[in-house]
Amino acid sequence: MGFLSDVTGTVVTCLFAVAGGLGAWRWYRVETSRAFWVLLRVAQAALVVWTILIGVLALTGRRPDQELFWIYAFLPLGVSFVAEQLRIAAAPTVLEARGLEDAKAVGRLDEAGQRSVVTAILRRELGVMTAAALVIAALLVRAVTT
Repeated sequence: MGFLSDVTGTVVTCLFAVAGGLGAWRWYRVETSRAFWVLLRVAQAALVVWTILIGVLALTGRRPDQELFWIYAFLPLGVSFVAEQLRIAAAPTVLEARGLEDAKAVGRLDEAGQRSVVTAILRRELGVMTAAALVIAALLVRAVTT
């Protein structure tokens, strides 16, 4: 579509790839990571900016060589949305798997039990969003190279 959209798309791809790599490392080590979440949110915002940019370019008559580009360009928005829904479902899923009816039930556990539940929820959230970041990076590689 053009130099600007290619460069911007490459930057967005790199942001997601780095976020995915960092998230995978932290997930593997069972560690939380504020840096991952900040980087992921920056990547998501950059994705929205890039999507708007390619939309504006398309409206001004600049079209990609292949129509397949649009699938790879817009699918990451859907992946991100679905991943956020799965992230939101992480806490209820972990509670249900442990036979806990709600957050109040977690409060009745001893300190080690509470810590275990919280760690499981945070790790599940990190895993879901890491997987999404890596899938989005792969889709964006295809978009930028199509």
